Amino acid sequence: MHETTPQVFLIARPSIDLEGMRSYLRAVGGESWLESRLGESEGAGEPAAGGAEAPGAGAASSINAGELLVEFGGRACYRSWEPGLNPNVTKIRTDQREYFANILRSAHGSVLEHANYSFALRDVGRVFTHELVRHRAGSAFSQESLRYVRLADIGFRVPPALEPVREQVISIVEQLEEFQLSAAQKLGIDAEGVPFHVKKEVTSALRRLAPIGLSTDIIWTANARTLRHVIEMRTAPGAEEELRLVFDKVAEIMLREAPGLFQDFTRQEDGAWVPEHHKV
Repeated sequence: MHETTPQVFLIARPSIDLEGMRSYLRAVGGESWLESRLGESEGAGEPAAGGAEAPGAGAASSINAGELLVEFGGRACYRSWEPGLNPNVTKIRTDQREYFANILRSAHGSVLEHANYSFALRDVGRVFTHELVRHRAGSAFSQESLRYVRLADIGFRVPPALEPVREQVISIVEQLEEFQLSAAQKLGIDAEGVPFHVKKEVTSALRRLAPIGLSTDIIWTANARTLRHVIEMRTAPGAEEELRLVFDKVAEIMLREAPGLFQDFTRQEDGAWVPEHHKV
């Protein structure tokens, strides 16, 4: 066996088609909003997270695609691109951060569902993944399959609560790993000519004798609304220890990636990430 540490990798973020967005806004009369946002991005200097290149004739503008997409969805609801397009709207918030603050205050969370982010979660326990997949709404999952992946080398993380019995824990996991190897050899699934469906059947059966805490990988995609909910739940003091560890990393990534959408989160001394606005 080998000891592991969970790792979090952001592997995908939203991208937008600026020309498609521009064409829509031309039809509804809101082009000035987009040009204003592009101008702000150009003037900011460094490319923002989730940057996108403007295609066609025009200078490339680095923009935060996730935040722009959320704002686009929100403004479409009220036709609030600029004054005069909706007679009922007399005030247009031009500052994007304040615009998002108002969305969070008013719990207009549905517009946050337009922005999806994908993470590769490396060396997390199957205890972790069993809890993660409960967050089905607004999520997608692709997990390493132990029906197909042979456990020839078990990765395992000793949680802090088991440190006093670390040697016993490692000994048990090593025995389970040795069983995986010896059973596979005794069952002869590596012999020449053994069909794949037989290997799969034996591999699937052997996983029943593996520790639930073994390290695995899972790809998780979630929209920004779901991310807010899961970060709050899974960093709370009562959450499972490994989930708190991993979602502390996820929270740090999202505060850098979409600061406007997570602006009301603060990290407490106990490691919990708490938003000012709940159930957005």
